[in-house]
Amino acid sequence: MTPPDTIGSTLGAVAAALQAAGFDEARRRARRLLTVALDLSLSEVFVRLDRMITEDEGERVAAVLARAVRHEPLSRIAGVREFWGLEFMLSPDTLDPRPESETLVEAVLARLPDRAGAYRILDLGTGSGCLLLALLSELPAASGIGVDAAPGAVEMARRNAEKLGLAARSEFVVGHWAQPLGQEFDVVVANPPYIASADIEGLPPEVRDYDPRRALDGGADGLDAYRAMTTQLPRLLVPGGVFAGEFGQGQDGAVAELIGASGLRIDCIIPDLAGIPRCVVACRDGGQKMVGTGKSPA
Repeated sequence: MTPPDTIGSTLGAVAAALQAAGFDEARRRARRLLTVALDLSLSEVFVRLDRMITEDEGERVAAVLARAVRHEPLSRIAGVREFWGLEFMLSPDTLDPRPESETLVEAVLARLPDRAGAYRILDLGTGSGCLLLALLSELPAASGIGVDAAPGAVEMARRNAEKLGLAARSEFVVGHWAQPLGQEFDVVVANPPYIASADIEGLPPEVRDYDPRRALDGGADGLDAYRAMTTQLPRLLVPGGVFAGEFGQGQDGAVAELIGASGLRIDCIIPDLAGIPRCVVACRDGGQKMVGTGKSPA
C-alpha cells in the first residue's frame, strides 16, 4: 500500500520532475510551485513538511507542475506578480512586470523634490498599471493616467487600481501612446516594447511564449516605440517636467539620441541592479526644475 503523500514527499517529487525537465535550482522552484498550488507561504512549506496532501491538493499540484514544465511562469499560473511591494493581477494582455523595472520607479522618486506634491503622471504603455500605481502609492497627492493600446490591459490596470485603493487617483484609457491626450504632465514614464523583432524567437520561453508580443516587439531595431513617443514628449511635459523610460541592453546611446532630438535634455542614464544601463531620465527645460542632481538613486 502506498503511503499518503505529505508536503515533504510532494516537494521531493516535484523537484525531481523539474530537474528531469532541465530546470536549474529545482528544489527552490518546487517550493515556489507548492506555494502557488497549495496557497501557502514559503515559510509554511518549510515548516509543514509532514502535513498530508489531500487528493484535491495533489491534483492541483499536478496541474500546476504540468504548466510549469512547459516554462509557463508561476506568476502567470497564479495570475499575480509582486512589484514594488504591491501585488498586481496579470492577464494575457499584460506584460509580467520585471524587478529591473523598479529602477524606473526609483529614478522618478529620487527626482521629485516634494513627496506631498500634487503631481500629474502619465504612464505610456501601462500594461498592468504597475509603474503608475507604484508611483501613486508613494505620492499621496499625485494622480495620473495610464494609456495602453490593448483594451484587456486597460481593464486589468483599472482592476489593479481598485484592488490597491488607488482608483480615485488614476484613470486608464485605450490609445496609441499619447495620441488621445491633450494635456501636460509633471512626469511621464514608459516601459515600451524594445526587443528587436528578429530577437523575439531567441528569448527565453517564459517570456517569448507568455508575454504579449506587442509588449515585446519594438520593430526592426527595437526602437519603434521610442520614435513614436519622443515626438510627443515636448507637448506632454510641463516646463521642468521629467521623463523616465526603460530600454534594452545596448540601446542607451540610441535612446538618448532620440530623446535629445526631441528637444528634451538628458539628465542621466541609470543602471539596474545587474549594472546594465536600463533607464533614461530627461527633462523639459524651463519652469521649476524637478530633476535632481543627475546622480543615480542610491
